[in-house]
Amino acid sequence: MEENKKRKRIEKIGVVVSDKMDKTRVVQVETLTQHPLYKKTIRKRKKFMAHDEGNVSKVGDVVKIIQTRPLSRHKRWVIIEILKQAGESKDGTVKNNA
Repeated sequence: MEENKKRKRIEKIGVVVSDKMDKTRVVQVETLTQHPLYKKTIRKRKKFMAHDEGNVSKVGDVVKIIQTRPLSRHKRWVIIEILKQAGESKDGTVKNNA
């Protein structure tokens, strides 16, 4: 008897570094790993192209992306949530650069 198992989709949290394309954002995800021999912490960065249907995210926003089917040649991720908007302080108020 075979169960109907759903595949767990991969989620990542990153920062939007480009919003110049229509409905597409470039999200940079940073991970910390330890060097196998020298044990020094290494900061690795990778950029993902993610789909943003409403063009709501801006450069500097912290977003959550989820893996999906291929949407174009490079897009395999979708922005599902904006965790923190650019220019927002820790207490939730938005800074005004006027």
